[in-house]
Amino acid sequence: MFAVSLGDDGAQLCPLEVWQAEELLAHMDRARELVDAWIPLASAVTDPDSARALLRRYAEKQATDTGRLYGIRLDGVLVGGVLFRTFDAESGTCEIGVWLEPAAQGRGLVTRAAERLIDWAVHERGMHRVEWVASAANTRSVAVAKRLGMTRDGVLRQNYLHRGVRHDSEVWSVLAPEWRARTAR
Repeated sequence: MFAVSLGDDGAQLCPLEVWQAEELLAHMDRARELVDAWIPLASAVTDPDSARALLRRYAEKQATDTGRLYGIRLDGVLVGGVLFRTFDAESGTCEIGVWLEPAAQGRGLVTRAAERLIDWAVHERGMHRVEWVASAANTRSVAVAKRLGMTRDGVLRQNYLHRGVRHDSEVWSVLAPEWRARTAR
C-alpha cells in the first residue's frame, strides 16, 4: 500500500480499503462521540459489516470516479479520514469531507490532508471548484475551511437533520485559479 507524507511528524495519508474494515471500526469507536455530533459517519460504522459496506461503497465510487476515501495515520495508527464525498469530473466540482478522533486534534492533520486532496483535484484532475460543507455550529470544521483559503458562499438554513436536530450548513469553496495562486506562493 502507498502512503503520502503529511509532514515530519509521522503523519500520512493512505487509501482505505475493504480489507481494513476492522481497523476502521476500531478507529470509529475511538472517534464516535466527537464525529457523531456532526455527521452520520459514526452511526454508519457500528460493526465489521457496516465498516465493510462503507469501504465497499467508496471503492465503488473510486471505480466510477465519483468519490474517494483516505485514512489519516499518525505513526501508523488510523486517527482520521478525508474523502471526496462527491466528485464530478465532468462539471469540475467536488466536495471534501473530513473527520478526526479526539487524540489527534490540534496537529493540523485535517488541514494538511485536505490540502493534499485539493492539490490533486485541481492540479491533476482539473477540478474547478472544491467545496466544503459543515454545520455552522462546527467551529473546528469552519476554521479549517478558512485556513484552506476558502470563501464562505453562504448558509443553508436548517437544511440538515442529524440526530433529531436541524443544522444550518455553511458552504465554503475554493476555485482552481484561487488555489493555484495560493499554492504558487
